Amino acid sequence: MKQKVLLFSLFQLRFYSSAFATEAEEQISNSFFQVSRIPVLLGLIILCGLILYCIQIAKKGQYIFIRKIAGLNAIDDALGRATEMGKPVLYVPGIMEISDLQTLASISILGHIAKKTACYETDLYVPNRDPLVFSTAQEVVKESYLAAGRPDAFNENMVEYLTTDQFGYVAGVNGYMVREEPAANFYLGGFYAESLLLAETGNAVGAIQVAGTAIPSQIPFFISACDYTLIGEELYAAGAYLSDDPRSKGSLKGQDMGKLAIMVVTILLILFNIVYNMNISSGNDSSEGLLGKTFNVLESGMKGE
Repeated sequence: MKQKVLLFSLFQLRFYSSAFATEAEEQISNSFFQVSRIPVLLGLIILCGLILYCIQIAKKGQYIFIRKIAGLNAIDDALGRATEMGKPVLYVPGIMEISDLQTLASISILGHIAKKTACYETDLYVPNRDPLVFSTAQEVVKESYLAAGRPDAFNENMVEYLTTDQFGYVAGVNGYMVREEPAANFYLGGFYAESLLLAETGNAVGAIQVAGTAIPSQIPFFISACDYTLIGEELYAAGAYLSDDPRSKGSLKGQDMGKLAIMVVTILLILFNIVYNMNISSGNDSSEGLLGKTFNVLESGMKGE
C-alpha cells in the first residue's frame, strides 16, 4: 500500500512539473520578441550608427568639435605653474579599486599628465591606496616618460603605495602636502569622506587644484574647495578629450550626438502629449484624427499589444 501511495505521489509530482514546464516554455516563446522594446532597439541602432559615423569622420582627419571642459583645459596651466615655481605635482587617483570605472578613467588622465611632467621636467608624486592601482599607475607613468623621450627622468619613487586604510592613506597624502607644498594637486577618481580633507589641506598650502569624481555626494565638497571640478561623466570623457586617438574622439562625439537626439525626441514627445491632452480637455474625440490615431498606436506599441 505504501509503495502504491509513493508511486501515485511521484506521478502527481511529475505531472505538475511537466505542466509548469510547458507553461514556462509558452511564456518564454511569447516573450521572445517584445514589441514594446522596439523603440529601445531603434534607439540603440541609431546610437551605434552615430558613433561609427563619427569614428569614420575622425579617422579621415576631419575636424570634430568637442565642448571645452574648463577643468581639463586648466591642466596645462597648473603644470606650468608648478614648473615655474619649481614645486612638485601631486596626483591622487582616488581610493577605489582598479575594477572601478572612475579609477580607470583617472589612470588614463594620469598618463597624459605624466607625459607633460616629463616634458617640463617637473617632479610628480602619485600615492596609491590599492596595490593593483599602484602597479598599474607605475607602469602608466613609466610608459609616459618613455613616450615623452625622457626614460632617464623616471623614478620609481614617483609612484608609491601607502596603505589600504582609508584615513591612514589620507593622513599620508596630507603629510606629503604639508611637507613638500606641491603647486598643483589633482584629485581624480572615486572619493568618499576623505574628499574634503584632501581638498582643504591642498587649499591651505596654496596649490591650484583640479578635482573630479562621479560620486554625487562628494562633488559639492570639491566644488567648494578646488579651483576646477569635473562633474560626473566629464571624468569619463576626460581620457578621450585629452587623447589624440581618432577612435576615442569619434566615440565621444557620437555619444554626445546620441544624447542630443534623445533630448530632442523627449521634448517632442512631451509637446505631443501636451497637445493630445489639450485636445481631450476641449471635448474632441481622442480616437479621431491623425493626432489621436498616432497616440493610440504609440500607446499600444508601448504596452506590447
